[in-house]
Amino acid sequence: MPLFTIETTYRLPAYRQHTYEAVSIDEACRHAIDDDDWSDEKRDYESAGETFVTGIWAGESAAYSGAAQSIPSHYAETPQRIALHFKVLLGLIKVLAGQGDIEKPDRAFWLERGQPAIVRAEALLAGERDPD
Repeated sequence: MPLFTIETTYRLPAYRQHTYEAVSIDEACRHAIDDDDWSDEKRDYESAGETFVTGIWAGESAAYSGAAQSIPSHYAETPQRIALHFKVLLGLIKVLAGQGDIEKPDRAFWLERGQPAIVRAEALLAGERDPD
């Protein structure tokens, strides 16, 4: 049976609480974002993100020593999955709205291709795996 080395990751939020003098909330937020002093950061272990796959290699203990394998999309981080699928949905909508390179799209042809995109989008929103 084949062996695979799988690298997984989760995001651990770090936060800080500083007080900023500003004329508005927007200006205070800008000061906070621009502030690069994180010397008093705290880690929020209770809000750790989902575990997702960041690398796959064939073989035992093979991380970074050979060609990386493709990661099945449903094991990627959810925001990344959403961003990639957004491009697909935008392309379909543009074609159906007549903004694509096609003068008069065949609606039935594109609707047939849109159905799997809808199913995948619904899975993403429900926090489920991509459909097979």
